[in-house]
Amino acid sequence: MNTLSATAPAAVATSLPDYAAVKTRQQAAWSSGDYAVVGTTLQIVGESLCEAMDLRSGSSVLDVAAGNGNVSLAAARRWCEVTSTDYVGALLTRGRERAAAERLDIQFREADVEALPFGDASFDNVVSTFGCMFAPHAQRTAAEMQRVCRSGGKIGMANWTPEGFIGQLFKTIGQHVKPPAGIESPALWGSRKRIDELFGAQAAAIDVTPRQFNFRYRSPEHMVDIFKTYYGPVLKAFAALDAGAQPKLAADLMSLIGRFNRADDGTMVVPGDYLEVVITKK
Repeated sequence: MNTLSATAPAAVATSLPDYAAVKTRQQAAWSSGDYAVVGTTLQIVGESLCEAMDLRSGSSVLDVAAGNGNVSLAAARRWCEVTSTDYVGALLTRGRERAAAERLDIQFREADVEALPFGDASFDNVVSTFGCMFAPHAQRTAAEMQRVCRSGGKIGMANWTPEGFIGQLFKTIGQHVKPPAGIESPALWGSRKRIDELFGAQAAAIDVTPRQFNFRYRSPEHMVDIFKTYYGPVLKAFAALDAGAQPKLAADLMSLIGRFNRADDGTMVVPGDYLEVVITKK
């Protein structure tokens, strides 16, 4: 008997990711801290994406994994009809607060990007800035985004790249806290190859533009403190380590910032590479 062949099916079965468990863990991470403290600094990315998509007034826009609503607000400023969704209710509350302060008309709804509660072809545009890329099941996420977008509509995303600062930040965290088994790196969404794999079959056109967002903080120490206090994945990484191991993670994050930091006055200016994606659906 060929032992390898006999045991192969069982090995494959046990290697399948437990997507439900991973999602529960991720939801807890993004619910911790207060992502809006970090997210608000990224507003310019939402504005850039809306311009790249050439959004027109009156068009319907669905923001998935919207966080505190950066691209939702940007689209609403352009007089679009916006629905902002996330599976963390506290983040939608932050978005509501911002929309109310600016008197913007946005509908907010708690929803999971992997199982969107909308009919086929319900929206002219589907958008996400640094959101959908973190969903554990990439194929299901891409399929849902395409399903709810009408033919001829656009799907717009901003995704961190594997080689850029945030991609490397998650790689650094993974050296201290083991990532979920079988789940691919979210930073793969920042590569043209992965976008083609996920969206190419239903795309009439795919335009990608490498861009940078500059993380600006008072100092490298300031950024580490903000991220471990408010940014869920970093907060949870520190919480998963015992007190003796936490300083090593902090030191490695400081070293990472040092590699990227272009400020020479004690402050922090770190370019974060991301891929701006605009897909026109067939």
